[in-house]
Amino acid sequence: MNFKLSPEIEAVRDMVARFMANEVVPVMEDYEKRQEFPRELIRKAGEAGLYGAVFPESVGGSDMGYMAAVVIIEEMSRQEVRFTSCNNQQGGTCPSAIYLAGTPEQVDKYVPNLLAGKTIGMMSLSETDSGSDALIAMKTFARRDGDVYRISGQKMWASIANETDVGILMAKTDRDAGAKGVTAFIVEPKKYPGFKAQPIDLLGMSKAFRTNAVFLDDFIVPVENRLGAEGEGAKIIMRALQPGRLNVAAKCLGLAQACFEEAVRYANERTVRQQPLGRYQMIQDSIAEMATAIEASRGLVYRAAWAMDNDQPSNRIASIAKYHASQTCKMCADKAQQIFGGYGLAREYRVSWYRVYADMLYNGEGSANVQKIIIAEDALGYKVADRHHGKTGLRDMRQTDVAAAAR
Repeated sequence: MNFKLSPEIEAVRDMVARFMANEVVPVMEDYEKRQEFPRELIRKAGEAGLYGAVFPESVGGSDMGYMAAVVIIEEMSRQEVRFTSCNNQQGGTCPSAIYLAGTPEQVDKYVPNLLAGKTIGMMSLSETDSGSDALIAMKTFARRDGDVYRISGQKMWASIANETDVGILMAKTDRDAGAKGVTAFIVEPKKYPGFKAQPIDLLGMSKAFRTNAVFLDDFIVPVENRLGAEGEGAKIIMRALQPGRLNVAAKCLGLAQACFEEAVRYANERTVRQQPLGRYQMIQDSIAEMATAIEASRGLVYRAAWAMDNDQPSNRIASIAKYHASQTCKMCADKAQQIFGGYGLAREYRVSWYRVYADMLYNGEGSANVQKIIIAEDALGYKVADRHHGKTGLRDMRQTDVAAAAR
């Protein structure tokens, strides 16, 4: 495997770097101070093609693949990790689930606007009393009532649900069937009654991009907005989470790089006893550990992207990449803050809140412990991580151009 990036992907990285430096970084702190959702910035990012790398051109994507997507997300996270809070909603799990399992009409109606940043997406799976058993423990229930479903229950950790126009929401349609009773729905909270999103106050996290508790009270979803058949929600969400996991791994990689660069800059600028901080071996030890871990994580993340682009089994390597990159991110955030010393707690230095995002990404799209279970059970022969590869019956953005075929 040769992970030397093509000239096209290198050009994409340069474009993303310019976009972030010119359009996002200068204004993001103002959005944070106003606690305002940056809808216009998301639209600009969509127009620039930052969300559609793995989708075909027929739905507004660039069809460049997962390696390009990883590089885009890595660069976005390196420059402004807060702004990547909507990447899965705009270019990851939300539009992926629709493309994987939706009818041609659903794909054509929803996916292009999500990729273009014209509509704001959402993915809602978790609940208050569930963790890694989210599908089995799910209590949110969808009751068929003629030509609509009425959904009641409560969801947790639904990113930007307070702003969403269209999203994916999972609910039981058969309470007694466990994971096989879960169904996926395309929801439009601003169009139908019964949906309330309540932002959760998280210490040190963005005030512009909020995660939410969602309360559903006979929330209406037309039958035509069901995604797949009843009971197919589990396979849809598990397939959609695979590239979503790679997405988060790339965010971890970008944030780790940002921590490293901040630490190197500070170690060269700060003087102690008439010499730069970086001249001291304890600081050099931390810098060396960060540099090595980042290179190792980058190799794993890029390898997972390569596997997805080449239609190779990738669930196992995506879990390994996400686990290692999240560990690297936490380590780099911690060491960067230690290098800054007391200044690492001051809000004016970005490393003061990098650590909070490292903790969040450590758990996002499957916590480190969940990834370890997947990796270990595969290694022990208890449950092959890639057992469903090519067997789900769902589409693949890289193999099937459903919108073009429908037209």
